[in-house]
Amino acid sequence: MVKFAHLADVHLGGWKQQELQDLNAESFKRAIDSSISQKVDFVLIAGDLFDTAYPPIEALKNAFSELKKLKEARIPCFLIAGSHDYSVSGKTFLDVLEEAGFCENVTKFEEKDDSIILNPTIYKGVAIYGYPGKRSGLEVPDLRRIKLNDAPGMFKILMLHTTIDKAKGNLPIDAIETDLLPKVDYYALGHLHLDYEISGFVYAGPVFPNNFQELLDLKKGRYYLIDTDSSQPLKRIDLKIKDVLSVEFEVTDAINATEKIISELDKEDLQDKIVLMKVRGEIEQGKSSDIKFQKIEEFALSKKAYFVLRNTHDLKQKEIALEIEVKDSENLEKDTVIAYSEQNPSKFNTLIPQLMESLSIEKQEGETSEVFLTRLLAETRKVLDF
Repeated sequence: MVKFAHLADVHLGGWKQQELQDLNAESFKRAIDSSISQKVDFVLIAGDLFDTAYPPIEALKNAFSELKKLKEARIPCFLIAGSHDYSVSGKTFLDVLEEAGFCENVTKFEEKDDSIILNPTIYKGVAIYGYPGKRSGLEVPDLRRIKLNDAPGMFKILMLHTTIDKAKGNLPIDAIETDLLPKVDYYALGHLHLDYEISGFVYAGPVFPNNFQELLDLKKGRYYLIDTDSSQPLKRIDLKIKDVLSVEFEVTDAINATEKIISELDKEDLQDKIVLMKVRGEIEQGKSSDIKFQKIEEFALSKKAYFVLRNTHDLKQKEIALEIEVKDSENLEKDTVIAYSEQNPSKFNTLIPQLMESLSIEKQEGETSEVFLTRLLAETRKVLDF
């Protein structure tokens, strides 16, 4: 009866690194090309086409380029705003796409008494309803009040960008109770970046992973193809572009960690892979800056890795316990510096008293913050001799 593609959470412009922005754009391109080749009746994008309500020009160019292909193939695109590309003012670049005729926002509603009445967008015997996602789950209280302006005899789709109770797991967030939602034939969901399909409630998952952990867990993007005439009406379409290699290193000696990590990476096949490098541990020798990450990444790239993404969230410096007998509280700072220097010998220790003195200068009466900061930095540079 109907065949359509369900995409969500594209997040164009989301990655800061150009290499990963390129993969995100390529994954979206493949989703659109695949939808066209499957000869779908229409495409749904259930929120977060962009990573922000005001995306960078490259993200806009990518969206225009791909949606233009749908228009030329005479395949309409229906969408809603998500929590990222939603704007409180109601004005976003989704409006620009709609004005250009590349898509149609199906968020159409009116408030009556204590209810929000959703009006359908009708296309070839299908009634498509939608309500946008908002920041911090603010759409959830609204969703508890929605009702449909019914379209009898039609295949009904409800597009939402939110968290449903059955899919939230242990997340401490508000979620819409599925029992409170109007009954439709298909719930096209976005927002949660997971692969979920139960009783017509479907999260398509991100078109491309959006952060380090998602690359680690998902490794690739995806979308859903729905064909109600097929014996298997729901089909997940994976969008694999690059292999993902995850490597993890435990570090206690930061001084020798660089060569150790390079030695281990040399044993791996890095060719054209996204390398996820997680470095964790409690540093006992040296400090985190002793690990030459640039040298490590240059080595990985020399072995033809596509990109190296590192995570040092669980890399900590071992706390130094100083046992100091305080005989004179007035000399506490001096005694602390002496004790620290004895336990951690370094040429830098001779500069500590001078740095403490330079950083203790006070702001003069009538002196602006900018001038004071400039003077403070100048005194510090004198001590460090640069």
